[in-house]
Order: sequence, then C-alpha cells, then structure tokens
Amino acid sequence: DMLTINIFNGLVYGALLIVMCSGLALIYGLRRVVNFAHGSLYMLGAYLGYSIALKTNFWVALVGAPAIMAALGVLLDRYGFRLLQDRDPLTVVLVTFGLLLVIEDGVQSIWGKSNLSVATPEALNFSVDILGTPVPAYRIGVIAVGAAVALGLSLWLKYSRVGLFVRAASTDPTTTAMQGVNTDALSAGVVGLGTALAGLAGVVAAPFLSLSPAMSADVIIDSFVVVVIGGLGSLAGAFVAAMVLGMVQAIGAVYLPDVAILLPFVLMVAILIWKPAGFAGSRT
Repeated sequence: DMLTINIFNGLVYGALLIVMCSGLALIYGLRRVVNFAHGSLYMLGAYLGYSIALKTNFWVALVGAPAIMAALGVLLDRYGFRLLQDRDPLTVVLVTFGLLLVIEDGVQSIWGKSNLSVATPEALNFSVDILGTPVPAYRIGVIAVGAAVALGLSLWLKYSRVGLFVRAASTDPTTTAMQGVNTDALSAGVVGLGTALAGLAGVVAAPFLSLSPAMSADVIIDSFVVVVIGGLGSLAGAFVAAMVLGMVQAIGAVYLPDVAILLPFVLMVAILIWKPAGFAGSRT
C-alpha cells in the first residue's frame, strides 16, 4: 500500500522533471548553454501562475504564465544566449548564475519571502482509487501533463519541418545555417519554448509543492542530474532519466531517509561510470 503511494509519487515527480528538463535539454542542444537560471525560471513561472490564478483561475494561469515565460525566453536568447554562444563555458555559467540571483531577488521583492500556495483546481479536487489506494486526481493530471509534453516534443522533433531544423542545428549549427536555415530565429523559438516549459512546470507544481523563493534550488539540482544522466542535449535520454530519478527520490525518501538527499548524485555517478556519455550518449 505504502509502496503504491511511493511509486505513484515517483511518477508524479518524474513527470514534473520531464517538463522541466525537456526545456533544459532543448536549450543545451541548440545553444550549448548550460542554463543555471532554469530553476529560477521555473520558480518565476510558479509565482506568475499564482498571481494569474488569484485574479482569474488556475486554467488561465496554466496557459498565461507559460505564454509570458515564452516571451521572456525569446528576450533571454536575443540579449543573452546569442551573445554568449562564442564565449567560454565558464562565462556562460557565471552569467546564467547571475541571472538566477536577479530573478530570485525580483521574486522576493514582488511576492515576499513567505510560503504561498495555489489551491487545487476544483475540477481535479478529488481522489481516485488505484489498487485500493486513494490518490489525488490532480497528481494524475501532473503525470498526464508530463506524458503529453514528452509525446508532443518527440512528435514535433521527429515529424515537423521545424523539428527537423532543430535536430539538424543541435548536431551542426554552422552547416544548418549554410543550408539557409535562420538558426538565430530557430534558437530564439527553442529557448522561448524551453523557458515556457520551465514556467509550465512551475504552474503545475504550485498546487502540490508550496511556493517559496527556495523552490528553484531543489528542482534545478535534480534537473541537471537528469540532463547529465540522460546524455547532454538528448530529449529521449532525459525522459528516461527523469522517470528513474523520480522513482529513486520517492522510494529513497521512505526507505533510506538519512541518505535520500545524496541518492540523485549516487545514481549519477553510478550511471556515468557505466556509460560515461549518459543513457543516450552525448550529442556534442
């Protein structure tokens, strides 16, 4: 019974990480930027969702907050990542880390430091019986969002013309640009999408994880672990790694509470010893 709940919670957290990491993997794949600010973008999405939900309702927030974040992502690419793409990786890390601090300060000055919460939307505020265990319907909704993002992105990358350009540009941006693809516009779109996904993860997480200025720290570490385990820039690898990490976190928190915080790193070290380039191999 307890195990069912833990496996279910692992799926929920894994689904949340999928939404979060797909943005991180997309941005890395195209811009080769390790975006440390991604966790704070997730937090900003959650807070924007909170404000929009207060004025309207949760469903408007679910669309509105990622839309605002997408616009922010396009600006971030134009005035940030595009200028950084030829700089050394350390400069990029420092700039994105600085951005993280700016966003965190901004959030604290607008919304304050106390914990806030978003009410579960009425339509999903009930329990469903799974193998004799009642589980909140909202969390099943979170799993559905994670599955929809994974499926949507996979189909988009595989079958659409823009998806083809994205795959080509992640492998070799120079040749893709020589073929007449506007890689700058493509990158702006992809960073916009990645940032919108971070915002979406924030809004989706808001009803079951309370909002606080520290919320970005927890999820960004797990996200990086997922992206590294999955293979840098690989979406399929990130999807698998997110589910594995979600399970390890949820089951570890119950059976090995003393070392639960170390488990993601232990998992990362073990997998990198076994496959140094991650599940899907490196795309660089």
